[in-house]
This record gives sequence, C-alpha cells and structure tokens, in this order.
Amino acid sequence: MKKILLQVCCAPCACFPMQVLFDEGFKITLFFYNPNIHPEKEYEKRLTELKKYVAKFPAVNLVAGKYEKEKWLAQTKSLAQELEGGKRCDVCYRIRLKKTAQTAKQKNFNYYGSTLSISPHKKAAKISELGNKLAKEIGIAFLDRNWRKKEGFKKACLIAKVEKFYRQNYCGCIYSQLT
Repeated sequence: MKKILLQVCCAPCACFPMQVLFDEGFKITLFFYNPNIHPEKEYEKRLTELKKYVAKFPAVNLVAGKYEKEKWLAQTKSLAQELEGGKRCDVCYRIRLKKTAQTAKQKNFNYYGSTLSISPHKKAAKISELGNKLAKEIGIAFLDRNWRKKEGFKKACLIAKVEKFYRQNYCGCIYSQLT
C-alpha cells in the first residue's frame, strides 16, 4: 500500500487532492502543519473545519503538527517587507515542506506531498523544486503534483461550496494579512 503524508493548510485546499489520492489507492494521512497562520484563532478555525471534513472519511487520518509560530516568525522576519508571492513565501513553503518530509521519513511513509500548489496564488514550480530537493536531502519520495491542473482549483471550489467550508481571504501569515 502506498502511504502518503500530505501537508494541508485548510479544508478547501485539501478536499480535491484527497479525493484524487484516495482514488489512486493511497493510504492518506493529512498533516496540518502551518506555523505561518496568524492569529492562532485563525489557525484553530482552519483546523476545526478540516477535522469536520475528514471525519466523513474514516480511511483518512489527520495529524496536527505543533503550532510553531515563533520559529516561523524568526525565519521570515527579515522578509516582512517582501510582496506576497516573493522570497518570504519561498521560505514558508520550505519550512512546511521540510517538516512534512522529516515527519514522513520518521514515520515510515512512502511519500510526502502538499496541497499548496492547488492555490492560484502559490508558485507551483517553486513548490515542486523545493519538494524534490528536500526529498533528496531527507531520503523520502516527493509526490510532485500541480493540483491546479485539470481544473483542480475549480473542482476544489465546487466541493468547498457544497460542503459550505469556511474560506479565508488571505494565505494565513501575518504579513499577507497586513497587505
């Protein structure tokens, strides 16, 4: 059985990739690791929404990583003035992908991946580059998917609408919230 640890940021971004991977025969564990999300109330809101959705799928596991806001801030503070989509986002992708890869390796998953590329606001090519680089460094296969392809974002939006998901209007980080 192919086991994957899939980093997710919210239910609207997780729903479509989760469906695809399940159809492909993966045993899925979602990994909610998002030290970037601010404030903590927003973090809890997204996690609660994801838990409600995942409860409908007994074959899917959900693990919440530690909320390491201070660690994230320390690594991104010097990039506070970067525009959305700039170098700060690259650092944020790396932080979340690295933690996912390390956890997947430690817990004996076959693959690790992320749903970040489903968003039209995220750089799928950068996520792919970082994911593959970390896979080599850590020694775990990266499931390299651009979830936007084949109308993935549109399909995720339709599921989110049917499910009446809470949808945030910013990526989650304090810097994007301020712009």
